[in-house]
Amino acid sequence: MKKGIVVALILVSIISLNSFKQDLPIFSITKKDVVLKIPKGFPKPVYSFKENKLTPEGFLLGRKLFYDPILSKDYFLSCGTCHQQIAAFAHIDHKLSHGVFGRIGMRNVPALQNLIWKDEFMFDGGINHMDLQPLAPITGETEMGEELSYVLFKLQNDSIYPSLFKNAFGDTSITTERLFKSLSQFVGLMISSNSKYDQVKNGKAYFSIEEQTGYKIFKLKCENCHKEPLFTNNSYQNIGLKIDPTIKDYGRYRITKNPLDSMRFKVPSLRNVEMTYPYMHDGRFNSLEQILMHYAAGKYVGSNIDSSLKKSIGLTKTEQEYLVAFLKTLTDRSFLTDRRFIDPNFKF
Repeated sequence: MKKGIVVALILVSIISLNSFKQDLPIFSITKKDVVLKIPKGFPKPVYSFKENKLTPEGFLLGRKLFYDPILSKDYFLSCGTCHQQIAAFAHIDHKLSHGVFGRIGMRNVPALQNLIWKDEFMFDGGINHMDLQPLAPITGETEMGEELSYVLFKLQNDSIYPSLFKNAFGDTSITTERLFKSLSQFVGLMISSNSKYDQVKNGKAYFSIEEQTGYKIFKLKCENCHKEPLFTNNSYQNIGLKIDPTIKDYGRYRITKNPLDSMRFKVPSLRNVEMTYPYMHDGRFNSLEQILMHYAAGKYVGSNIDSSLKKSIGLTKTEQEYLVAFLKTLTDRSFLTDRRFIDPNFKF
């Protein structure tokens, strides 16, 4: 009998919590929460919020849109379906993206972090401005599969969105520009800069012997492409992978049609790399160890591979272990649990 009473009380508590969860501090956003703070040592951002003023209302609108399946054709997928916070807003469940009506995409879901420092987006650089980036997944046949005009129609006829757009922009007009700018306010603040690596750089922590050794190896053999502190140089490189005969994704070549760009893909950031598996544009590697084995083996394919890979990097098994130890120091737990980015529809 006592057990039944306890269960009943727990159920009542859960119902009450979910009924008022939008009022919980964990979901509230203040002016302090949307102040852009450039981390120490980071370069000047590419994206400027001067033309898209950060406000709590704009951020809240962007967050709701990010987690709302209303943007997809089948009302089933949201941006957050594939971009999961625990994985630095990548997708740990699948090698390739999953879209509406069970469709499978042609690429692995990239992490969303430090986006305001990117000059171009997508693995092939097909989008050159952060405000335009949502256009590709929203209208992509194997992603959200919707027409932009109908997305606006759905938002305009929704019972909540007109008032949210008014709060963010001053009136109830819902336009493509406002839709994309609100999303940019949300994803643009996804800044990861508080990993153990950052704490060491700021004099607040120390590397272990293994991590320090791995860092030295990294600077010697990896930093050419994965430049600190963003751990990418935003270039496109061919790292000697065999093309997947089913997907037939030639990377940057799809945009430029330049044969020299065949199999070149944008260099991803290594921040939170421990959490963003599977790896590569097609998710072919499931672990950091598999990636390092690829570089160590030196069995590269193609004539236009990156110059630093003309021969094997020459990583021994022990060096690979040290490198993995260092790469794990790039995991930013505070970013992966930042309350500002939690799905407001989350069921506690």
